[in-house]
Amino acid sequence: MSFTERYTKVFKALLPAPFTIAVILTLVTFILALFFTKPITEGFGSYSFHLLTSWEKGLGGGAGLAFALQMMLMLVLGHSLALTQPINKLLTRATNICTTTAKAALLVTFLTVSFSLFNWGLGLIFGALFARKIAENAKTNNLAIHYPLIGAAGYSGLMVWHGGLSGSAPLKIAESNGMSKLFENTQLQPEFLAKLPSNVPFSETVLSPMNLTISLALLILLPLTMYLIGKRINPAPIKIDIAAPLPKENHLIKGAEKLDYSKILGLTFGIGIVIYAVLKVFITDDKLSWSFISPNYINLLLFGLALVLHTNFSQFLKSIDGAIGGAAGILIQFPLYFGILGLMKESGMMTDISNFFVAHSNHITHPIYTFFSAGLVNILVPSGGGQWAVQGPIIIESSIQQGLPLGKEIMAMSYGDQLTNMLQPFWALPLLAITGLRAKDILPYTLFLMLIGTIIFITGLMLF
Repeated sequence: MSFTERYTKVFKALLPAPFTIAVILTLVTFILALFFTKPITEGFGSYSFHLLTSWEKGLGGGAGLAFALQMMLMLVLGHSLALTQPINKLLTRATNICTTTAKAALLVTFLTVSFSLFNWGLGLIFGALFARKIAENAKTNNLAIHYPLIGAAGYSGLMVWHGGLSGSAPLKIAESNGMSKLFENTQLQPEFLAKLPSNVPFSETVLSPMNLTISLALLILLPLTMYLIGKRINPAPIKIDIAAPLPKENHLIKGAEKLDYSKILGLTFGIGIVIYAVLKVFITDDKLSWSFISPNYINLLLFGLALVLHTNFSQFLKSIDGAIGGAAGILIQFPLYFGILGLMKESGMMTDISNFFVAHSNHITHPIYTFFSAGLVNILVPSGGGQWAVQGPIIIESSIQQGLPLGKEIMAMSYGDQLTNMLQPFWALPLLAITGLRAKDILPYTLFLMLIGTIIFITGLMLF
């Protein structure tokens, strides 16, 4: 038995289901908060009730529910776009190249990372559908591949998304009033307030030379890593049912129902949305900073593209029916992670973690410590937007105090947040639903990606 096989066997024996992980993390966070943040003047009983109240408030999500809906909509629309005929044809053609595990792992990783830099939802669902299609093709043609590795390759985009166009922190801080929104619940000293810019534009974060270089390195080295693993790992039997195509409509379309199947209406509405989204790039007052790119803008563009490529409302709605199931795990687990966020925020635990790294850093190590602290927090709260809302003010304040470039610090947090997605399986839920794999099947291999990513991110933060 090779090292990779022994490593995989041990890992599978120790890893529970994602929902169980969320529950365990909730209990661990509660215990840590109880013993490390309890005021001396308060007893364990009353403070436990206080923490449970904070957890309950977080469970409801508050303002986070709006963000959760944005992210779920982004995921569903990205899935819908991936189910269009043009994207499906691309998948079919690419599948014919994937005759070995190494080739399949290389191509799935490269395309998934590429799509994820545009939109995390599209990249995740594309990777899941591509991995599934490769497995079905291998089973049909009696090809020997290692399906869990291909599934892990389909999840690789979640390690690059926060440095792409749909990254939560860069999007939110690039809004014209992004800084005031970030500090809206914080009392600021007048002298510090005077140093705050209104926002941090995309040109200093996602489109900065540092991030473009790191993204290019990820695009090259991650597929190469998966290719090399694929060359060394033995194929395994594929346990998967071949998905049947959607049945064609066979009933008579009449009356107002014709509007549902009208290509003219569907294309006109979809093209109109896409044209507006494109025009907004050129007519916005702040086009050079890309501050117009927000979660709502991304969703608008995905909505228009999906309508155009599906050509009519009926096909679009069928794709939504198929896509919505992938968001079920997110819907039921997001409240648990919002509860953890409430615990960490109200107890001061998240602030303590960030302040610890800040207190032991200087102008050289600050972005590195920001990177590691963000990675640690993401394991407990796998929500880039929720994490930014709490950790962002600490990062911005300490960066201004030390005279550090805000764009670099924001990206350091983004890199740490996305890196530990390879360890935290929350965002893999849609992929697992589509591929039929389990978290314990793919995580042994995503940890290899996490190791390579750590080297790339730290090197980039130190060189720029």
